[in-house]
Amino acid sequence: MQHLNEQELQRRQKREQLMQLGIDPYPADLFEVNAYAKDIKENYERFKTDYKDISMAGRLMSFRIMGNASFAELQDTTGRIQIYVRRDDICPGEDKTLYNTVFKKLLDIGDFVGIKGYVFTTQTGEISVHVTELKLLAKSLKPLPIVKKDEEGNVYDAVTDQEFRYRRRYADLVINPEVREVFRKRSRLIGSMREFLNNKGYLEVETPILQPIYGGASARPFKTFHNTLDMPLYLRIANELYLKRLIVGGYDGVYEFAKDFRNEGMSRFHNPEFTMIELYVAYKDYEWMMNLVEEMIEKVALDLHGTTEVQVGEHIINFKRPWKRFTMFEAIQHFTGIDISEMDEAALRKTARELHVHIDDTMGKGKLIDEIFGTHCEPKLIQPTFITDYPIEMSPLAKKHRSKPGLVERFEAICNAKEICNAFSELNDPIDQRQRFEEQLELGKRGDSEAMVLDEDFLRALEYGMPPTAGLGIGIDRLAMIMTNQPSIQDVLFFPQMRPEKKSEESE
Repeated sequence: MQHLNEQELQRRQKREQLMQLGIDPYPADLFEVNAYAKDIKENYERFKTDYKDISMAGRLMSFRIMGNASFAELQDTTGRIQIYVRRDDICPGEDKTLYNTVFKKLLDIGDFVGIKGYVFTTQTGEISVHVTELKLLAKSLKPLPIVKKDEEGNVYDAVTDQEFRYRRRYADLVINPEVREVFRKRSRLIGSMREFLNNKGYLEVETPILQPIYGGASARPFKTFHNTLDMPLYLRIANELYLKRLIVGGYDGVYEFAKDFRNEGMSRFHNPEFTMIELYVAYKDYEWMMNLVEEMIEKVALDLHGTTEVQVGEHIINFKRPWKRFTMFEAIQHFTGIDISEMDEAALRKTARELHVHIDDTMGKGKLIDEIFGTHCEPKLIQPTFITDYPIEMSPLAKKHRSKPGLVERFEAICNAKEICNAFSELNDPIDQRQRFEEQLELGKRGDSEAMVLDEDFLRALEYGMPPTAGLGIGIDRLAMIMTNQPSIQDVLFFPQMRPEKKSEESE
């Protein structure tokens, strides 16, 4: 049974009183809007005649009741503006119920109202709306959290509680306008990338989320079951293998903004559901793709900030081309002083232990190198940096390096100490690809839960012939964290995955 506090009980009583007065707390009729708070504040002084007859809608966020005239604050999707409500203006006849009872007693902070009127400037110089008509559009039954700030403007109450903010994003967005701006920037980020790729002539496509065989990455999948087909299916961990099938089919360039799912740990950099963009372009290689990534991310920074320099925590990160480049072995030697390029698995295991890297017996050569790099190199790469030429054991889908035996043509872009993209000269030799898959199967037998599985249909597609291709994957969530200066992936996801609420919390 739902537990209601005193304020919630009072709001429900007000709802009943409104209905008794013949006022629908949730009317269905259309309310036309022709003006917004931000536009009024920015343009009224220059174009006063444009604001003589306006119609606005939004939430009431404060009241100052003063007898027969009152001030309130209206918040719409663009911001807040002061409104002036006078009894005789909104109640021109004998019946003053709308002001004396409804506005003064039955409306609450958080209620949606529609207003009509004209803009003016108060004696204190504040741009405001003189209300001539007022209509209740939706009654709020749960009070919004009260935002409290200290003398320096720092919010210090429950509004800053991450548990509350992530679970009740709807309330977070109402009371924290800067959060709404984060998600606007995220949307502009995706739009900027889409514009860039469309202008290059690449085709945006959609591929299956439910897949009979998961592939395209090293990760543990979510598993489900299709009753009609009587078969297991997996939520995709990547869309790579389907996009490559489209290159086989004759497209020269395809990309997809994809929701991917990985049944792994959670942290401020990991959510089980996340967004990737993957791009595949025929007749190109990883060197070409590095240049494209620099160009595209530089454009994103300029589109969002008007500069290539972006504040991220305590750092200023500069996305201006060209970015620094290390091979993986060069990076490890640079940051540890140890050359691991000629080490076998036993030597790598010994070196990892000496470097205090956490390892286990399931890890093969590739995983050991990856752990050494992740522990000693990645945290020190703040400015955007390309790490190139990975060991073949780490990259089952990448083409062997044209001049460096044992390596593949692969790069990752590291920024703010985290990978933001991964790219290859794609492996298009079906015989080599089958051998790589079989090696992954052996790792799976050793206990590696993230090892890839063998996809016979993908191998069949390669046997029809895939041209030389460059492939790219960029983590949109991590890039959004950087471009909006947010410390956690949960801050750039509207509804991040969370543990179930406790019953006591659910009833609050």
